[in-house]
Amino acid sequence: MKTDVLPIVADPPRRPRRRIPINGILIALLVMCAVLAVAAPSFLSVDNLLILTRQSIFVMIGGLAMTFVIAMGGIDLSVGAILAFTGIIAASLLVDGFTVGMAVLVALAVGVVIGLINGTLIAIFTMPDFIVTLGVMVAVRGVIMVYTQGIPIYGLQNPQFQWLAQGHILGIPTPVIFGFLLLGVMAFVLRRTPLGRNLLAIGSSPQAAFLTGIRVNRVKVIVYGLSGLFAGIAGVLLTSRMEAGIPESGDGYELDVIAAVVIGGTSLSGGKANLLGTVIGALVMAVVRNGLTLMNVNTFWHQVVIGVIILLAVGMDRISQRASGRIRKG
Repeated sequence: MKTDVLPIVADPPRRPRRRIPINGILIALLVMCAVLAVAAPSFLSVDNLLILTRQSIFVMIGGLAMTFVIAMGGIDLSVGAILAFTGIIAASLLVDGFTVGMAVLVALAVGVVIGLINGTLIAIFTMPDFIVTLGVMVAVRGVIMVYTQGIPIYGLQNPQFQWLAQGHILGIPTPVIFGFLLLGVMAFVLRRTPLGRNLLAIGSSPQAAFLTGIRVNRVKVIVYGLSGLFAGIAGVLLTSRMEAGIPESGDGYELDVIAAVVIGGTSLSGGKANLLGTVIGALVMAVVRNGLTLMNVNTFWHQVVIGVIILLAVGMDRISQRASGRIRKG
């Protein structure tokens, strides 16, 4: 007896959903906010929340580009010095009578140039990124002190320049708008352009990326140039907010930025980037500093707490990498 046998057709494989591993850090942020709301009732005041948001934006902006750097397997310790230097340049040009547009463009161009110097020394001359960016950080800080003699540059009573960090658009502070516009741009670059795909490939394996035809050196130079640009943007905005060029500004900024990126889920081993996580990480850093201030904790303890947070973030990253088999024990 002949029977018809229907072929068994397997269901087409489903495309895995992209899940952003930010649940843990988001819950931690909410718990911190709840604790601070009880410990310091003024924490939830409108004025304080606006201050906290503006504080986080400066770390967030630097963190967006640092996410690219770390995802590529690098590090940039010079962002704090670039922030201070670009702010000093913008302030000096404004005091000398330059227009706001010219002062900002020159300051940002200097930030890009310093970033490109970092990238060139790292990529072309194969120097360690830690040493290069550390050396540039020290050198730039020295140039700032030589130029200013440690004296802040005041007299920036320019309404157009003040608007950059103190203005509002539809009731939203301008730095917040700038920050999220930059987030959108960087998310597009990461997900939709060859640069984003290539930097992740380099972070996973520089040798394999090179063998597949990726111009590794060019990508590195571009990414460090972006890091300098974004540090410059943060520097200009911070100068606008302070209405002065402060030589010591950005001191420790690089640590907050790196911590925000790592807390947000971008792996120090490279090959993985989480821009939304960086935004939440920046909020965590701002909440920690803001909460300690509201509770009248000595500022020296702030550094201790930030250091512990960095160690915890790095430790969690290492545990995650071991669990995924990307690094070996010992």
